[in-house]
Formats: sequence, C-alpha cells, structure tokens
Amino acid sequence: MVMKFGLLPWKPELVFTGTSVMGINPENGKFCSHVDFWDSIQKNEYFSFEGLLDMIKQLRIYKTPELESPKYQILKRTANYEVRQYNPFIVVETIGDKLSGNTGFNDVAGYIFGKNSTAEKISMTTPVFTQAIDPDLSKVSIQIVLPLDKKTESLPNPNQETIRLRKVEGGIAAVIKFSGKPTEDVVREKEKTLRSNIMKDGLKPELGCLLARYNDPGRTWTFTMRNEVLIWLNDFSLDQH
Repeated sequence: MVMKFGLLPWKPELVFTGTSVMGINPENGKFCSHVDFWDSIQKNEYFSFEGLLDMIKQLRIYKTPELESPKYQILKRTANYEVRQYNPFIVVETIGDKLSGNTGFNDVAGYIFGKNSTAEKISMTTPVFTQAIDPDLSKVSIQIVLPLDKKTESLPNPNQETIRLRKVEGGIAAVIKFSGKPTEDVVREKEKTLRSNIMKDGLKPELGCLLARYNDPGRTWTFTMRNEVLIWLNDFSLDQH
C-alpha cells in the first residue's frame, strides 16, 4: 500500500507492505477479524510502538522534482530497504569517474539540450544515474534517463563517439533512500549496508550498483535532497521471501 500523507505540506509518501489475515465466522460466512503483518516491523500487535516509529521515519522531507522518472512498483518494503520492479527505460550515457562524480554530465546533458544529429531538444527527467558494474565500484558510467515515450529507433544519434543510447530492460532492484550530500564515502557505505542487508535476507544481488540523484545541488537544501542506491536482484520472488 502506498499513500500520500496530506497533513504535511511536503506530502510524504507512506509505504506499507506485508500480509493481511482475515478471519471468517463459519456460522454466517462474514469476516470477524483482520490482522495486518508489516514487512518492516517485527512486533505486529494491535498497537505497535515499533510500527508508529516506522511510520514517523517515513515522514522526513525528501524533495522530488516534478519531472518524469522511470516507472516502478514497490513489491516489498522492509525496515532497511525497498524492493522495486522497474519498467524498461532508455538512458543516454558516457564514461564517468566515480559514483558521486559529475564527470561526463555536461556531455550527456548536452545531448538532450540539442547537441545531437538533428539538434532536437529533449525534456529533462530525473534522476541522474551513476552506475558501477564491478565489485570495486570503479568502472562507472553517468546516465540521464530519457522521456518514457521515446523509442531508441526514433531518437537522434549522439554527436560524440563517447556517448551512447542504451535501453535498460528494467527488472527488480533493492533500494535504499537517503538525504544529504552523496559523497563517495557516504555512497559506498550505503551500498555496503544495502548489500549486507539483502544478502542477510537471502536475496541474490548482482555486482555493482547505481546511485540515483534527484536534485540540482545548487537549488536544493542539502537535508531535503533525495538520493538512492540501487542494486539489481536475481531470481526474486515474493512467494519465497
């Protein structure tokens, strides 16, 4: 279940996943009890302080720009991370230097601002991804997501040989969200924590990770920045977890 908490001006998103158990009275066939078991807490009493704290934790401010972003469905939310199923999307990418770096951003941004074979200007989206594909998180690309109505075959070609268009097939990823300035040390620690938690839960992570940065650092208060680390998963099934 995903809902907006409209009582606060920034309208935070509350996410609860789990199992609902309904009791039925055999004499009249009507429901007589209803108990929810949240994935994010251990003590699922009728009133749980752990559950209350879990809800309060979700009320923190994250500023998400009103721009198009990849579509996903939240399959599960634990106390430490979300599991999301992403639809396919297209990125324009080039070589970066580090997960928290901006090397190459001007090149991929130039593509959408009209530096392409047809001088077409393409709408800005969010987030900006940096992706590492090796265990040491050293081989990095920087990516801008293209609008979802775009098709690879209809997009103009990049003017630079170092830039390419690529379709990301989507899939299932474990995600940890955090605010503040995403320095290299912070990002690597978040990746380490996320990988440790998903392996502890018996999930199968792929190598590498993605850092998603949603905000313009020059126009956003640091404490409201929305950042995420994503790790793609293999063989995830709700029935098994």
